[in-house]
Amino acid sequence: MQITIETRPPAAIETEALVSYVFEQDNPIEGAVAELDRIVGGALRKLAASGEITGKSLEMTLLHSVTGLAAERLLLVGAGKPEKFNTAELRRLAGAALRHLKARSVKRLAFLARENDRSAAAAEAITEGLLIAGFESDKYKTEKKNGKEVETAVLAGWGTAAGAQAERGVARGRIIAEAQNFTRELVNEPSNRLTPRMLADRAAAMAAEAGLAVEILDERKMKELRMGALLSVAQGSDEPPRLIVVTYTPPQPRPGAPVIGLVGKAITFDTGGISIKSADGMEKMKYDMAGGATMLGVMRALAGLKPPVKVIAVVPATENMPGGRAQKPGDVQIALSGKSIEVINTDAEGRLVLADGLAYARQLGCTHLVDAATLTGAIVVALASVNVGVFGSDRAFTDRLLASSRAAGEKMWPMPLDDDYREMIKSSIADIQNVGSGKGGGAITAAMFLKEFVGETPWIHLDIAGTAWLDDAKPWAAKGASGVAVRTLVDFVMNFEAATPPAR
Repeated sequence: MQITIETRPPAAIETEALVSYVFEQDNPIEGAVAELDRIVGGALRKLAASGEITGKSLEMTLLHSVTGLAAERLLLVGAGKPEKFNTAELRRLAGAALRHLKARSVKRLAFLARENDRSAAAAEAITEGLLIAGFESDKYKTEKKNGKEVETAVLAGWGTAAGAQAERGVARGRIIAEAQNFTRELVNEPSNRLTPRMLADRAAAMAAEAGLAVEILDERKMKELRMGALLSVAQGSDEPPRLIVVTYTPPQPRPGAPVIGLVGKAITFDTGGISIKSADGMEKMKYDMAGGATMLGVMRALAGLKPPVKVIAVVPATENMPGGRAQKPGDVQIALSGKSIEVINTDAEGRLVLADGLAYARQLGCTHLVDAATLTGAIVVALASVNVGVFGSDRAFTDRLLASSRAAGEKMWPMPLDDDYREMIKSSIADIQNVGSGKGGGAITAAMFLKEFVGETPWIHLDIAGTAWLDDAKPWAAKGASGVAVRTLVDFVMNFEAATPPAR
């Protein structure tokens, strides 16, 4: 989709649909929309007075052939209460408008923001909303959903002076949205079309195109490194595992500066292993590599945005299958760190691959760690599909990520990580066991398990099991992979060095 800035008066823009938004208040017709209303002879105020335009969130009012406008249609989208409106709502609103018009075969639209929303951040949010909404999960359909795609969009109402900052916002928004869509495309792939080796190939191709360094470790190298936790999960599958390492180095790296490690779980299909899952919904387990895909999407964006801090992504990729060589409940595995693990449940495999991924990131010199994983069903019980669960070993570090989540418009919620939960993962025959021994707290004990492999390194764990997949389409996004946490982590990295002292 081509997105440009338009400085001509909005009423003079020739397009298939002109989009703007109105608020839920006594007088919905105000600001930029009030000017449109004046041009069209007060028709919009009449509709508001009759109750047809209320401003309720994502209410769609589509008008055809409005006298005084060069556009063929005028779409007014409800923006809800003005006091609750922010860039996250603007992003959703722009996406919902695009999908509403796309379903009506509109190929060209113009988006008119109110005067208060004509900033670089607003242009970025609108761009992200449009591009994310344009993505469809219909790659393997012979007849594509909704037929036509929206081909061009213009951001209307910007004056010449504000146009330059809007251009910067559009450019940044495109980089981030395309990275999020890259993540969504990977997560949507069926497991027969995205094995660990195929994922490694896709990551290498992305890195080469983006100008990032990449290294792919095969199972022989993993054995040399003694990655017993990762290899234990892989041993039940005929498909060999891969460990993907993608590195971004800033143009002017500083000796002793922090290095961020992004570690993502990439189980390209999860049967549960010997502790096999039920058949109901198992097809969705292709999404169990969403954490790894998230980190690859973040790296793609960082290559274009060029933060001043070095970032290393480590993505352990394997299948979890119940083959003749599969590990069994009761087995003991030795992780890369040297720690012994009693495997109580082979369906708690994500924490095993992350254990070696986190330890390897530390070996590579990462001073700060963030992992993302579709790790537990327990986080869905706690937070449903609304919030990402956030666990952190360092309060200030975690608070900064939560601030980035708010800036990015992604809902995340801090979870406890008290030492009392450590007792629940003690094993009678090994250092730790891979599931909790008590009742409840499954997401917390999983995080406590991961904490065993980060030492004193500041670390954050994102459990995205409830948010990485949309079971139903949203007004602003297609059903399927959501690409959650990409925007948050990009914001977090881009603002990292300014708030972080050099590592000692």
